Amino acid sequence: MEFAPSPEEQQILLADARESITAKLENRPPQYRRDPNTLNREPSVLDRPCGAFVTLHSDTPAGRRLRGCIGRMSAAWPLEKTVQIMAQEAAFGDPRFPPLSAEELPHCSIEISVLSPMEPCADPRQLRVGVHGLFLIHRGKSGVLLPQVPVEQGWNLDEYLDYICVKAGLPPRSYEAPGARLFTFTAEVFGE
Repeated sequence: MEFAPSPEEQQILLADARESITAKLENRPPQYRRDPNTLNREPSVLDRPCGAFVTLHSDTPAGRRLRGCIGRMSAAWPLEKTVQIMAQEAAFGDPRFPPLSAEELPHCSIEISVLSPMEPCADPRQLRVGVHGLFLIHRGKSGVLLPQVPVEQGWNLDEYLDYICVKAGLPPRSYEAPGARLFTFTAEVFGE
């Protein structure tokens, strides 16, 4: 993948995401600790504009559950800044959840998905579940599903295609409707 962060860059992004959230909870400016000497390659993927999603999972004795997920399909900012901003949005701005509390943070794990550029999907039957993410736009509505979602949910290809429609607030099979635009992308996914 063109935007695949090295293991060192992945650790920097995960540390940045956690620091972004911690700093907001502590009402202080973030103190990022990026050390350019730890990177194995120049220029760093961290400095390139790239879409990314940050997902928070609450890890409790009852199991792992989604606690927030926000991202950008593409970004004008460098990847490092995109992750820093999306981490705060996932923790405090996901409308499906109340803002994250300081008590919850130690029980949350962070997952980052670095996205490839989107491509139009010419043939939905050629999609590979677990490899391709989906982005659907139709009738002024849109929805996105990361590549790992259908695997986590146990969906087959038909269920995955129907659910992208539902996620966009559209009836199943709307991806086939005239004027519907379906895009695919891949993601480099890593977490704590």
